[in-house]
Amino acid sequence: MKDETEQSKQSLDRMYHLLYAIIWPFFNFFRPIRTVGREHIPEGPAVICPNHTTAGDPFYVVFAFGWRHPLRAMAKIQIMRVPVIGWLLSRAGVFGVDRGNADMKAVRTALKFLKDGDKLLMFPEGTRVHEGENVEVKTGAALFATRTGAPLLPVYVQSRKKLFRRNVVVIGEPYHPHYEGRRPSAEELQDIAHEVMERVRLLGEGVE
Repeated sequence: MKDETEQSKQSLDRMYHLLYAIIWPFFNFFRPIRTVGREHIPEGPAVICPNHTTAGDPFYVVFAFGWRHPLRAMAKIQIMRVPVIGWLLSRAGVFGVDRGNADMKAVRTALKFLKDGDKLLMFPEGTRVHEGENVEVKTGAALFATRTGAPLLPVYVQSRKKLFRRNVVVIGEPYHPHYEGRRPSAEELQDIAHEVMERVRLLGEGVE
């Protein structure tokens, strides 16, 4: 089983690096990135929690983390249903989640990636949030972190993106949420979710 897991990980990484090598030069030409705090990226699993303002945010996070840190990512199920694109993404470690339902398959996939030592990218806000909007933060990231013992890693992606000028991504310090050593309640999960987004907000102070 361990060999099968390692083979699966290597297969996902190969496709991930292939897509990375193809997309990065074009993305970097139009939307160069300045990464702050890359030294905070932990070895081993982590739940990566960025803010979400534009459709391109996953690319900013992926390229900010660099070649050495392949990410597994949770995406809207609609993206995974797009012919060819969905197939390629699934081979690179991206998996769909049906946000309108209790998608247990997506939950199991996320937990397995973390237990296998992978880094999981997901947006706690669950959708793009524009300036002045307020949304209820989802508790998925908090759930996955507390179930697996993986740290939460807040990440701030500059909200006002610029063409041909460096856009800032700030990687915060990983941390383990505080709870009583048992499975947290729904209210505690919500508190953890709000805390991680507050840490993201603080990372963005003075960036724009």
